[in-house]
Amino acid sequence: MTKALDGIKVLDFTHVQAGPACTQLLGQMGADVIKCEMPGSGDATRDWLQDVPNADSLYFTMFNGNKRSMCLNGRTAEGKEILTRMIKECDVMVENFAPFALDRMGFSWENIQKINPGMILASVKGYAAGHANESYKVYENVAQCTGGASSTTGFWDGPPTISGAALGDTNSGMHLCIGILAALQYKNKTGRGQKVAVAMQDCVLNLCRVKLRDQQRLERTGVLMEYPQTELGLPLGDTTPRGGNAGGGGQPGWTLKCKGWETDQNAYVYFTVQASAWGKICDMVNKPEWKDDPEYNTFEARRDKFFKIIEHIESISKTYEKHAFTAWAAEYDIPCGPINSMKELAHDPSLRKVGTIVEVDHPIRGKYLTIGSPIKFSESEVSVTRAPLLGEHSEEVLTGLGFSKEEIAKMVANGTTALPKK
Repeated sequence: MTKALDGIKVLDFTHVQAGPACTQLLGQMGADVIKCEMPGSGDATRDWLQDVPNADSLYFTMFNGNKRSMCLNGRTAEGKEILTRMIKECDVMVENFAPFALDRMGFSWENIQKINPGMILASVKGYAAGHANESYKVYENVAQCTGGASSTTGFWDGPPTISGAALGDTNSGMHLCIGILAALQYKNKTGRGQKVAVAMQDCVLNLCRVKLRDQQRLERTGVLMEYPQTELGLPLGDTTPRGGNAGGGGQPGWTLKCKGWETDQNAYVYFTVQASAWGKICDMVNKPEWKDDPEYNTFEARRDKFFKIIEHIESISKTYEKHAFTAWAAEYDIPCGPINSMKELAHDPSLRKVGTIVEVDHPIRGKYLTIGSPIKFSESEVSVTRAPLLGEHSEEVLTGLGFSKEEIAKMVANGTTALPKK
C-alpha cells in the first residue's frame, strides 16, 4: 500500500496545538512534514506539563508524530537562505504565528509567490482577515467563547462552560487540513498555489451550526420547545440558551444514572428518546400502554412530560452497569452510549484494534499512547510514528538542501541551526 500524500513536502512552522494537529494528520497520510523549531527551545509545548524528567511532554509528543524536526533561526542571513531553499522545494507551508509575523520576517505572501508560485500557504489565526479583531491573540478557550460554543454549553442556571474537546485548536487544525487537501487538488489542475486560511472563531462557529439555527427559530417564533426550559416554565430570553444535556439536533435525550453512580462520576449513559423509536422504547422500559396513549404517542404530546419519561427510564438504568444498559438498548435499536472516561478509552481493546489509540516508543520517555488517524482508508496506508527530538533531522534536511558538512557546522556555531543533544 502507498500513502495518499506520498511525495508532498510540508514546511511546518506551527506550534502548540492547532497547527501541529493539522500537520500531524498530513504526516500520517504520507506527507514529508519538516517541523521548523528555534534552536535551543523548540516548540513551547516540549516543556509543558512534563511527566518524565528531561523528556518531551505528552502535549508535544501527541501532536507532533510523523514529522521531522529541524532547528532553524529564520532571523539570521543563513536562516533566511535556508528558508528560501525550503520554500522552493516544498508544496505546502503551514504557520500559526501571530498576525503579520511572516511579513516581519521578510516572507510576505507576495515574496513567497515569487520564490515558488505553486506554494500553498496555510494559516491558522484567531479571527478571519478583515475582522474587527483580526490582530487579537486567541487560544483554545477564548475561541470556544468567541465562536458561540461556551454560551450554549452548560446548564441554564449556571455559567457558560468550556468543552473538554479542543473545539478551538484541534478542530481548527482539521479544518485547515481539509483546506490544504482542496488546495493541493486545485494545484494539480492549474499548477498554481494559493493561500488557505482558517480562523478559530469560524471553525468553532461551524460546529455550532445548529445553535445558530435555534437563534433564528427563536427570533422568528419566540419558542424552542425541545429545550428543557420550556417544560420547566423558565423564560428562554432572546438568545439561544444553554440546554444542559438536551440533544442539539432536535432529538430529545438526557444522561441517565447507572449502577455505581454514587461513587463513579462516569457511571452514566446518554439515552436518546428518538421519535421513530418510541414504540421500541415503550417496550424496553415496560410501558407498552404509552404507545397508544394520546398523552404520550406523539412527539408534541410528550414534550411537557420529558422529565417524567426520563425519570422512569432512569429508575431502570440505575439497576444496570452502563455498558450492559447500552447493549440492552442496542437490542431495541435505540441510540444510547456510555459516558466513557479517559481511563476507559485509554485501555479500550477495540480502540487499540482499529488503530484509534496507538502505543508508540520514544527513545527518552519510553512508550506512550497517542491518537491514531481518525480517517481510515481502504487503499492508502496510514502510519503513526513517534514525535521527533528537537533538531533530530537538522543535518539530514540541510544536507538534502545542498549544504555541506562545513556549512552546517558554521550554522550550528552561529545559532542558525542546532543538532540534537547527545
